[in-house]
Amino acid sequence: MRKTMTLSIILAAALGCSALALAGPGGQGGDFGGFHGHHGGGFMAMHGLNLTDTQKASVKQIVQQSFTQLKPQFQAVRQQREAFEAMAPNASGYQAAAASLAQAEANLTSARITARAAVTAQIYSTVLTSAQQTQYTAQKAAFQARKAQWQQFKAQHPVSSTSGSTQP
Repeated sequence: MRKTMTLSIILAAALGCSALALAGPGGQGGDFGGFHGHHGGGFMAMHGLNLTDTQKASVKQIVQQSFTQLKPQFQAVRQQREAFEAMAPNASGYQAAAASLAQAEANLTSARITARAAVTAQIYSTVLTSAQQTQYTAQKAAFQARKAQWQQFKAQHPVSSTSGSTQP
């Protein structure tokens, strides 16, 4: 059971990992809205597909290009967040700053998700061979099946909210 759970977690991380969860340009780890480099900047969704060195270089280039395009937006949101966090709750314009930050965060999330989809589609169609595409699709389907099994298990075995605490 533990081995299956560990494997499921690893595969979930591999298949569910964002395409932008790479190191920044030049392989340097950046911290833009929670995107950090992972294991040398590899695109984790492609793990297990036995990519050639040329394919790996192509994936890295595609992902870095996408990250570079989003970097100014990450930085702008970070600056806006820092400015908001520096404000006192009773400051004039506090609520307006909160609303503006929320909108900027929403726009960044939308751009990030759209960019991840574009990167995945580009890699799938231009880098992967037809055999790798089939393997990728099979891995994704297997992950979805394991995820559904996990959700079903959690529904059938709810965690008690009183564990570890004493209540009168």
